[in-house]
Amino acid sequence: MWKGFIGKLSGKAPKSGGGGGGGWGSPPSKSPTSYGANGGQWDPMRSSPPLPVVAGAEGDTREDVFLRKVTVCCVLFDFSTDRGRDSPERERKRQVLMSLVDCVGAAEEPLTEAMISACVGMFAINLFRVFPPKVRPGAGGAAEADEDDPFFDPSWYHLQVVYELLLRFVMSPVVDVKVARKFVSEDDHHNGIAELLEVFGSVISGFAKPLKEEHKLFLCKALIPLHKPKAVGMYLPQLTYCITQFIDKEPKLSGTVIRGLLKYWPVTNSQKEMMFLGELEEVLELTEMPEFQKCMVPLFRRVAHCLHSSHFQVAERALYLWNNEHLFNLISRNHQVILPIIYPALERNARLHWNQSVLNVTMNVRKMFFDMDQKLLLACQKKFQEEEEKQAESEERRRLIWEHLERNAAFHPVTGDISFSVVTKSAPLVAPTMT
Repeated sequence: MWKGFIGKLSGKAPKSGGGGGGGWGSPPSKSPTSYGANGGQWDPMRSSPPLPVVAGAEGDTREDVFLRKVTVCCVLFDFSTDRGRDSPERERKRQVLMSLVDCVGAAEEPLTEAMISACVGMFAINLFRVFPPKVRPGAGGAAEADEDDPFFDPSWYHLQVVYELLLRFVMSPVVDVKVARKFVSEDDHHNGIAELLEVFGSVISGFAKPLKEEHKLFLCKALIPLHKPKAVGMYLPQLTYCITQFIDKEPKLSGTVIRGLLKYWPVTNSQKEMMFLGELEEVLELTEMPEFQKCMVPLFRRVAHCLHSSHFQVAERALYLWNNEHLFNLISRNHQVILPIIYPALERNARLHWNQSVLNVTMNVRKMFFDMDQKLLLACQKKFQEEEEKQAESEERRRLIWEHLERNAAFHPVTGDISFSVVTKSAPLVAPTMT
C-alpha cells in the first residue's frame, strides 16, 4: 500500500536518456559549466548553485561514484522565481536523479550502509520541505490563488523523480532492511501522521470488495504497528477510522485487528490503556460472532486485567464495555467461556477496590451474569473460594518453613569458613543404539 501510494505520487517518471547513465560508474551528461565539490562560494545573484563533479576517476569504487551522485542530488534549487528556469545545473541534477533510479532498479549487489545512509539523507533534504504559496499566474506573484484552482508545485520537475527513486529504494531487494532500520528514529513528535491517515481513510473507503492482499498487508504491517508509539493519542482517531474502514469492507479482519491490539497493549501507561479500550469497543461493534469466538479467550484475559486495575478510570472504562448492546449480545451468547475468565477480577473488585464508582458498576455486571446463568455464577464463586483456600494454605506452609529455618539458624549459628565447593559428576557416555 505504501509502495502504491508513493508510486501514485511519483507518477510516470521520465525514462532516463543515454546521458543519464544507468551504470554505477557512468556519469550523467555534463553541463556546459561544471564545478568541483569545493569550488568556492555560490554567488546568490547566479541563477543556480554549483553542483559537484560526478565523473569517476580511475580506481573509484561503485560506492564512491554512487555517493557523489547522491551528493549532487542534495543541492536544492529555488523554483519560486523564473530566474534560472532553463539552468543547465537544474537539468544536470534531474539527469543524475534519473541515473540513480536506474542504478537502484538494476542493482544486483546489496547497497552498503554508507549508500543507504546517503539516500535517506537525500530523501529528507528534497522531500521534507515547506509548500510554496499558491499564486495566480500572471498576477506578478502578489495575489494568492483561489482554493479551488489547480496548483502545481514548480519543483515537481525534480520531486517527481525523487519520489520514483524513493519507490525503487523501498521496493529494491538490494536494500538490507536491518541496515535501513538504523536510520529510522522515533521521538514524541509525529507531525503529519494524523493528516496522512486522513488521506488514507478516504482512500480506504473507496477500496473495492474483496480487498486485495496488498491492502490487507498494509493493514497488518503499517496501520496496526502504529499503536506502538507512546504518542499514539496524537493520531488515534484517524487511525481508528482507517482500521474500522477495513473491517467494514471485510469483517473477517476484525480478528486480526483485535490480536494486533493485544500485541501492542500498554502495560504501564494508563491513559494509553483507556484509549485502547475505546478503540477496542469500536472494533467489537463491527465484529461478527465467528471472529469474536476465535479471539475471545485472550481478549477477555486482557479485559480481566483491566477490570482489576488500580487505576479507577481504566477499571471503569473496561466495565462500561457491558453497556454496549452489540458487545453485550456477544458476551451473553458466550458467557460459559467468558464468565470463568473474568469472575476473579469481578470478585476482587467487589471486595477490595477502593473506588466507589467501580464497586457500583462491578455489582451491576455481576448481576447481569447472575441473570444470565445463576448456576454458572455460583460455580465460579465456589471455584474462586477453593483457589483462595489453596493459596492461603500454600502461604501458611511457606511461612512455617521459613520459621523453622530461622529457628534452626538461631540454635546452630554458622562459624568459620562457610565457603563450599560443588563437585559435578559428568554423566556416562552412552553409545547410540540402532533400532
